[in-house]
Amino acid sequence: MLTKAEQTTRFIIETVAPIFNKKGYAATSMADITLATGLTKGAIYGNFENKEAIAVAAFNKNVNDLFKKVAMHQELSNSPLQKLLLITDFYRNYYEFSTELGGCPILNIGVDAKHQNTRLHEQVQHVIRKTQDHIIKLVELGIAAREIKPTVNAKGFAKLMYARIQGAIFMSQTMNDSSYLVDAVDALDLIIINELKN
Repeated sequence: MLTKAEQTTRFIIETVAPIFNKKGYAATSMADITLATGLTKGAIYGNFENKEAIAVAAFNKNVNDLFKKVAMHQELSNSPLQKLLLITDFYRNYYEFSTELGGCPILNIGVDAKHQNTRLHEQVQHVIRKTQDHIIKLVELGIAAREIKPTVNAKGFAKLMYARIQGAIFMSQTMNDSSYLVDAVDALDLIIINELKN
């Protein structure tokens, strides 16, 4: 059972996570945080060292929620090759999901933090590396299972796949048009089937 302090910390994170995602680090003020939570600055700083710590916790919450949804979707198959296709399948409907969040947290915070906050930017880089490492592992497992050609460059494909997805998310969000994302994952599916599949 959570202590009162832990409950307050969780409440603050869950309340401000969508605000940071929509407005970004620099544009989210302590006034925004106190207004949304109904807590005083003192109560907030009793749970967090500073605004940066709140932003990092909020980003981690948004990303963990996203990772859980992707992981659940991948549970539909034990095949490494199929799991790659389940990643693209998840992102096929990501426009609607991310619109509710106020955009993609990795894209939003990554761009916002690049010149604003080193700690937050490093956290985004960590998440990107973690995502690419997961794709690399799936490709390597697929090669070991003889589902994927042994000549496939796992790291190169992981970078290509994630860059295409994030680029398409940017275009879909900027243009208010989900077809950019749908077209990108359709193209990735063709690469997976025609170039990776053994």
